[in-house]
Amino acid sequence: MSKFVHAFTSQSTLINELSRDIACNLQEGVRQNGRASLLVSGGSTPKPLFETLSQIDLPWEKVTVGLCDERWVDPSDEASNEHFVKEHLLQGKAAKATFVGMYSKGVTAESAQQQCTQKLKELLWPFDVTVLGMGTDGHTASLFPHNYNLEKAFEAKENMLCIAIEPEGVPYVRMSLTRSAILSSKHLYLHFEGPEKRAVYQKVIKGDDIYEYPVRAVLQQEKTDIKVYFR
Repeated sequence: MSKFVHAFTSQSTLINELSRDIACNLQEGVRQNGRASLLVSGGSTPKPLFETLSQIDLPWEKVTVGLCDERWVDPSDEASNEHFVKEHLLQGKAAKATFVGMYSKGVTAESAQQQCTQKLKELLWPFDVTVLGMGTDGHTASLFPHNYNLEKAFEAKENMLCIAIEPEGVPYVRMSLTRSAILSSKHLYLHFEGPEKRAVYQKVIKGDDIYEYPVRAVLQQEKTDIKVYFR
């Protein structure tokens, strides 16, 4: 595994370079397989990235978009990552893409783990591009520090792409990709911005406890190359 770190002082330069790389990866996937998949994260950080990607000329009708994680709320709720992605990414030229969500109405996240795994396997997997974020607590996707389900999320094989997580101290039960699902991606990115997250990243790369900072579980592994974009 190689880690390629790209540091920027300008958000516009970061977004332009990251969106260009993602677009090239998607074009490659379409060229090789006739289709490509893109998995993205929620939160405020990726909004400029989504809005830039949505205006890039791509064969979007051959791209399927999914999520790295989801709050277990109806997609009409503004807390929903599906809602956020549809509002900011699946617009303009990217409106032609197909979206596959994680949420299932009327069931708990825990009871929907296998259903979510099966849906992603049928419609998204193998993943061409996965774009992760990072929280100030070192979580990525919805793999939160010291969660009782983290060991299961880290050790799960590729027959379990999705896992229910109930983080402490933050709202909403979540559905998250497992580590093996994340690392199965052909192209893997970590994108974060701001001084607080830069400070956390410095702590992350100096230690090795993946339960303290779960993002370490995708940065410190030997399976998949990862590109880090930050400012």
